[in-house]
Amino acid sequence: MRQRPKEQDKMERRHNFLPVEENLTAEQVKEEAARCLHCKNPRCVQGCPVNIQIPDFIKALKEDNLDEAGEIIRQTSMLPSVCGRVCPQERQCEGNCILGIKGEAVAIGALERYVGDNTEPKPAEIKPSGKKVAIVGSGCAGITAACDLRKAGHEVTVFEALHEFGGVLRYGIPPFRLPRTVLDREIKSLVDMGVKFEKNVVVGKSITLKQLQEDGYDAIFICSGAGLPKMMHIPGENLNGVFSANEFLTRVNLMHANEADTATPLKVGKSVAVIGGGNVAMDAARTAVRVGFEKVYIVYRRTEKELPARLEEIRHAKEEGVIFQFLHAPCEIYNKDGYVAGMKFEIMELGEPDESGRRRPVGTGRYVDLDVDTVIVALGTGPNPIIQKSAHLDGLDFATDKKGYFTVDAETRETSVPTIYAGGDVAPVGESNAINAMGAGKKAAKAINEYLASI
Repeated sequence: MRQRPKEQDKMERRHNFLPVEENLTAEQVKEEAARCLHCKNPRCVQGCPVNIQIPDFIKALKEDNLDEAGEIIRQTSMLPSVCGRVCPQERQCEGNCILGIKGEAVAIGALERYVGDNTEPKPAEIKPSGKKVAIVGSGCAGITAACDLRKAGHEVTVFEALHEFGGVLRYGIPPFRLPRTVLDREIKSLVDMGVKFEKNVVVGKSITLKQLQEDGYDAIFICSGAGLPKMMHIPGENLNGVFSANEFLTRVNLMHANEADTATPLKVGKSVAVIGGGNVAMDAARTAVRVGFEKVYIVYRRTEKELPARLEEIRHAKEEGVIFQFLHAPCEIYNKDGYVAGMKFEIMELGEPDESGRRRPVGTGRYVDLDVDTVIVALGTGPNPIIQKSAHLDGLDFATDKKGYFTVDAETRETSVPTIYAGGDVAPVGESNAINAMGAGKKAAKAINEYLASI
């Protein structure tokens, strides 16, 4: 039987930001590791974007070699404690587990998290290469690339626009899912390796790509994320009480806007509609519960079956009292004296599948109102054009797609401008999540290493 971690009481956790789940116990780890079949053709490894050798680290756990398990994971991933908590395992490693066909997959994420939390990376032997690399952004892609590039001996500097490091791991994911102590430990391991971090540097404003090149950086990896929110484009969207999920989560996670003595207080109303069905929507809704909204709705235009969020996050949201409204599409936000006074939705039904493979929502011509005083829009984000615009002024013209994302080689992540690479949410290839961003960072680092070895 699959082992499950102990969880904080669902009523208690509505009022705090403490981690919802504990680690598995050592006994549970042993029992769960024993369930692995050690397939000759391990589909779980194929399902992992960074190809962690999952059967090997589980075998080490079976044999009580915890440190060896940590070394095996860190050969390809520097963020086991993070990935064990936030990766969509049911669509990746665990989703490919043979045991999951007729029963329950091995709890790979929980095992990885246990290993990450209970082991330390071995000190790396670094031989200076004499080369310099700049990394723009300190999220998953940037941290991963920084690790691999530093191991190769290069001088690596990570530039972060915000006043704390970690990118979306810091400002987007709430501490009840990813404790800040975990993130701080992972970043400290890079500092101990000699990676330099500079905060409050907006590349494209504080300094340009051209200036980085003139400062002697032999290669640049852009992984600045996609911080431009996608909105609904409906009447009332500019009213007071309407937030993008990015703004709402950043204000709470990074600026502590929910705390009494904050310089940037958050106005908490009675009821909030969170528009969207992904992990960000779940994070926003569960955060809204904790900051004090009496009623929290997640409003999604498809059915529960099509929700893209992690299954654990959906379950936790329901347990915490979040109300799900399916087959509702936003039409209008009502206005009263410049503030949100409710929302109008069209009832939808599902038609034929669209390009994502999910059935397309189709309007029925029937409408309902929802009594809310706050709206949080969690429909995804797009790339901020600051870097591209400043680069254009310096004669560096990047190829982008119609949405403004960097166009990159799928394998090397090289942009149309030589020696400049891009990855993560600013140049997405596949699903946008932490582990795919890490995969992009590894591919970029490999390509940069090969290029630097040739000059």
